[in-house]
Amino acid sequence: MALLEIKGVSRFFGGLAALTDISFMVAKGEILGLIGPNGAGKTTLFNVVNGFYRPSKGEVLLNGKNISGYKPHRICRLGLARTFQVVKPLQRMSVLDNVIASAFLRAKTKTDAEKIAAEVLEFTALQDDRDVISKGLPLGKRKRLEIARALATQPEMLLLDESFAGLNPSELNESIEIIRKIRAKGITIMIIEHHMKVIMSISDRIVVLNYGEKIAEGTPGTISHNQLVIEAYLGDSQGA
Repeated sequence: MALLEIKGVSRFFGGLAALTDISFMVAKGEILGLIGPNGAGKTTLFNVVNGFYRPSKGEVLLNGKNISGYKPHRICRLGLARTFQVVKPLQRMSVLDNVIASAFLRAKTKTDAEKIAAEVLEFTALQDDRDVISKGLPLGKRKRLEIARALATQPEMLLLDESFAGLNPSELNESIEIIRKIRAKGITIMIIEHHMKVIMSISDRIVVLNYGEKIAEGTPGTISHNQLVIEAYLGDSQGA
């Protein structure tokens, strides 16, 4: 059953088409990878899905409900959370307080928010950093904090925007394990990632964008042998 449906979505900025007639669905419990060269429209699509941009054409449906044009906080309350390519913690607050702030989306009391935050920090292996001021965290842990803040909203679906970028091999393995644990909790994931080994290993299906258009969709095995995808990343092997 589809949790998220993208139906004929286009987004224009002036005369520039950043997205053109994008359609696909994400099933409940699935990990869907979203890949493409720089400037392909991946983050723009995330911004349309979670309400930062209104689609110029088309619709975004969450659990069958048309959420096109909803504000981000309303979409988050409906169960769709996201992380950002450039991590943006509340820099002067502790790791714990960052997550508590997000937990208040659902929590009725501070005690409830603290309980949610403690569980999320343990889940993301950040419990030992709970009292650290977030701006002092290394990049790998800031990326993990970004995921923790999104999880604290208790989402049904999570959009991850380059959560593996800049991580060392050890951090990559830790983050991959966290993503798999998130899916095991029943949370659906759509992830943008340039690290092809990672995206191929964790995704059930992959959608490929290029110049704002969908050029391919399928399993990792199918996508890795798709000539259009190979050319989009490597250029036409036959030359001009």
